[in-house]
Amino acid sequence: MPVGFQSTLLLTVLLAIGLVFFLRAASKDRTTVVDVTSPQPPITVLDGLSSWLEQRGWIRDGGDVDRQVLRFRGQVTSSTPLAVLLSILAAIGGSCFGLVLRQLTPALGWWPLALIALGPVAGWIYRRRASRMESLELQLMNGSDADGSQLRLRAHRDELIAIELELGRELQLASDGSLLSSPI
Repeated sequence: MPVGFQSTLLLTVLLAIGLVFFLRAASKDRTTVVDVTSPQPPITVLDGLSSWLEQRGWIRDGGDVDRQVLRFRGQVTSSTPLAVLLSILAAIGGSCFGLVLRQLTPALGWWPLALIALGPVAGWIYRRRASRMESLELQLMNGSDADGSQLRLRAHRDELIAIELELGRELQLASDGSLLSSPI
């Protein structure tokens, strides 16, 4: 096998591995728990959070009075532009791999180029895995109005960042800031 084909084959295999890991990461569960405090009374903070979540399409899904928990659920949809991009990248990668196989084993004919069909499969896998039901929990950690509010929020990391950015100033929410400083 010529050196040029070996390096091209290696790069094509690495491209395929990268695509598989990207598909896994794009649909990975990123549920996080963060503790938040506010000097405002709990009823004000919970009402503000509840109305903001309902405006964003979250549906109230009950709760637990004994544990002081409110639950919300929402449907997360996949990104159509990302699904198209993944389909294009997988089709290009499949055709490159097919061309390399065709050069290495000419006896196969042009059949290896059928690997271009991997393109739509990658987009379909992403859309299927990324579209799912998410849940969000608000748990009141203190019961008295004297100390303000202490909440424990359990939700997708992106939703917690949106809460911190959009409601942080209005509801005077404070957390340890780890969500906004993390590179992930």
